[in-house]
Amino acid sequence: MTVIVVMGVAGSGKTTVGSALAERLGVEYAEADAFHPPANIAKMSSGHPLDDDDRWPWLHAIAAWISGHQATGGVVSSSALKRRYRDVLRTGGDVWFLHLDGPRDVLAERMQGRTGHFMPVSLLDSQLADLEPLETDERGLIADILEAPSAIVDRALTELAKEQP
Repeated sequence: MTVIVVMGVAGSGKTTVGSALAERLGVEYAEADAFHPPANIAKMSSGHPLDDDDRWPWLHAIAAWISGHQATGGVVSSSALKRRYRDVLRTGGDVWFLHLDGPRDVLAERMQGRTGHFMPVSLLDSQLADLEPLETDERGLIADILEAPSAIVDRALTELAKEQP
């Protein structure tokens, strides 16, 4: 079974879309933030972006979750900002990426409206600078965050179904 990775920068709606997608598919949803070690959360909370050394253990933990859900399928969120990060996630098995993309001002507004989240708006620009969009050889879809979450889910399921045997 394919595991769907809902990717994008902070504020793109990964949790909203990912949980709705998992519900529609009747599979487990995993929030990428739950895979971060406490040191990563502390670093981001203090306004410092993660570097690759911070991200590798986190990405490998998500890849392990993906591997454990190959029989049942699942949906997991992850910023998956760079191709090499997505390559690590692919080591877990069959994955399909749903990249949530949108204007910086909308992302920042969403982040400012969140309560109880450790990621400050000050880190948005570093995420946008690191973002490498899906390449043509990567399975997935780029969706506009200005669409309603239900429309994004519908389109993702339609596109994914086209790829299934």
